[in-house]
Amino acid sequence: MTLGRTTTTAVGTGATVWLTGLPSAGKTTIAEGLAARLRAAGGRVELLDGDEVRTFLSAGLGFTRADRDVNVRRIGWVARLLASHGVTVLVPVIAPYADSRAAVRAHHEAAGTAYLEVHVATPVEVCSERDVKGLYARQAAGELTGLTGVDDPYEPPSRPDLRIAAHETTVEQSVTALHALLSERGLL
Repeated sequence: MTLGRTTTTAVGTGATVWLTGLPSAGKTTIAEGLAARLRAAGGRVELLDGDEVRTFLSAGLGFTRADRDVNVRRIGWVARLLASHGVTVLVPVIAPYADSRAAVRAHHEAAGTAYLEVHVATPVEVCSERDVKGLYARQAAGELTGLTGVDDPYEPPSRPDLRIAAHETTVEQSVTALHALLSERGLL
């Protein structure tokens, strides 16, 4: 398993696209679809999936609020670094706390690096039905506590750059909406 994949083309405008939402909301699926589209057009793209990053960059951290904050800030630092070198960095990470996401945005803005926050707004009931990792079933069975959006908080963004109702749109429609946002902001 690799931390991510970067293509090697000429350096262009970099940006961090942070996709936040509940577990099984569709964050990674949308990010992978956008990455494929950008790569097909010759873009430099890195996908920093929350699960992979936690394995390689944040091993040893738990799921307390403080540990989650450290994890989000680490991912944000790596994303900002890559974006400053012309890479479009797609970050599908739950990042449940608004203040942690705000700190990542502020770090990007202070460095003059583009940052877009995308809320993949899939209701917990739909996420529970999808349950791609079996987390909701484990929580319901009493085998897991601290599941974001169920028995641990999730603070949805109040003013994201884009809100995607992934349960009401196809993956392609979600990818197209996100691609359009990048285009509108001059980040392609």
